[in-house]
Amino acid sequence: MKITAIKQQQKRADRYSFYVDGAYAFSLSELALLESGLASGQELDAAGLERYKQLSQDDKLFGRALRYVALRPKSEWELRAYLEKHRSPAPLTKQITNKLKDLDLINDQKFAAAYVHDRLLLRPTSRRRIKLELAKKRVPTDIIDGLLAEQSDTVTLQEVIAKKRRQSKYQDDLKLMQYLARQGYNYGEIKDALSGSSNGDGPLL
Repeated sequence: MKITAIKQQQKRADRYSFYVDGAYAFSLSELALLESGLASGQELDAAGLERYKQLSQDDKLFGRALRYVALRPKSEWELRAYLEKHRSPAPLTKQITNKLKDLDLINDQKFAAAYVHDRLLLRPTSRRRIKLELAKKRVPTDIIDGLLAEQSDTVTLQEVIAKKRRQSKYQDDLKLMQYLARQGYNYGEIKDALSGSSNGDGPLL
């Protein structure tokens, strides 16, 4: 059997179709093509053809994973869960994960740092709440603790209170306290923060 043509796909410019003995056989991404060393006119035996067909499937899954992490930063666990959802065998999941880590597209330290920064900037909340959220994404505890040690709940809590006070329903201290508790702040922190800033009609308990 011989590779008779290698053609760039029209709908997916980053993929190339391989024709063996004049018939379509499989496709590879540009990167996989370069790594494979395949060329038009090259002879393939049956085992080689099957190997490249399997490589084609693995390569498509890698491309899917690449697009997945490009949407927004992901933790390593999120990527692995995504691959398992798409029935990736364990060895391939490990291979793809390691490849994306080598490309620095999967990095739990950077992921968690960006998550904490964005969470505090866009939707300020307690360190406890952020820790729980990152734990659900299976970020290692030492990374979470290291990042959150640099943050102050007191400052964040005051920011949240100031923001929520602009809403009429949170002029009531009790409702505000209930909201803050749901955000992971403890009762003592909330009481201390509100004791000097309360301007609502509700009671401080």
